[in-house]
Amino acid sequence: MRATLMYEAGDVRVEDVPDSVIKEPTDALVRITASCICGSDLWPYGSMPAADDPVRMGHEFIGIVEDTGSEVSTVKRGDLVVAPFAISDNTCVFCREGLHTSCGNPHAGFWDGMPEEGGQAEATRVPLADGTLVKLPVAADSALMPSLLTLSDVFGTGHHAAVAGGVNQRTSVTVIGDGAVGLLGVLSARLLGAEQIILMGRHQARTDLGRDFGATDVVSARGAEGIEAVRDLTGGHGTHVVLECVGAMPAYEQAVGIVRPGGVISRVGVPQYEQAPVGFDSLFGRNIRLAGGPAPTRAYIEKLMPAILEGTIDPGRVFDATTDLGGVPAGYQDMADRKTLKVLVKS
Repeated sequence: MRATLMYEAGDVRVEDVPDSVIKEPTDALVRITASCICGSDLWPYGSMPAADDPVRMGHEFIGIVEDTGSEVSTVKRGDLVVAPFAISDNTCVFCREGLHTSCGNPHAGFWDGMPEEGGQAEATRVPLADGTLVKLPVAADSALMPSLLTLSDVFGTGHHAAVAGGVNQRTSVTVIGDGAVGLLGVLSARLLGAEQIILMGRHQARTDLGRDFGATDVVSARGAEGIEAVRDLTGGHGTHVVLECVGAMPAYEQAVGIVRPGGVISRVGVPQYEQAPVGFDSLFGRNIRLAGGPAPTRAYIEKLMPAILEGTIDPGRVFDATTDLGGVPAGYQDMADRKTLKVLVKS
């Protein structure tokens, strides 16, 4: 079968690899019908050192179950399923608390940590299939497929940012980043009732979509100028919640400058740093809280799916380009060059 491999920064290839097969009685084999390139995939695309063994890519996908292990009971051959970006059993103490990204099962983990499997491929083995996979009540050719695919990661991640930040009808919100997660953070903040949502982004096509999703204001400036612009929009106070959807240090520093006293910085952009200001002058003295983390998207799928099925929201609008598996390497480059927002891969 064919799959996407990254050899080093800027070097992504689609090559023949051994077919995925059932290895454990809790596995399912899924033929992938739709996947995509994630903004977080661009971090290794820009910085990964050359390695002796390339890494498999892709952690967001929808597909059809082709086979199951003997202990799988919730999905069967022929089911259309969506897979979160984290593998979990959905039964451990952390999963029961809605924190599937910390699942205690020894077979749990992240797709990006599985050297022989990945979502940007023709098929993949899914460990802990009963806990990980969620059946979809539509056909594989449904027009809802792009929106349903966002449940795998970006919509759930934007929603997690808003939930972890405590967004509600009484909170003002700033979203840092006009990528797919940031835009769906805007949508999530609107769904949770926020009346003032400031989107910080510089690409008009994206910020226009952000306005459609619910942004009330757009700030294109960055750094000190951007902080001042947000404060001007909020009576000098800043916003109650800042959703940091980038992961770079300048975005974190911007969040610190924007959040109002007693507010929350909710980070879901994968941090590209280990040290950040958290002392008296930056956070402590103003009673600022830090929240966020890897989104337990499995906990949100059933909650977010009905509005998609009803057609009341369309998070799939973040996909502005479509390709087949062979076009994935070019898709990486286009996203890195900011020519496209998010690439949908159809099999």
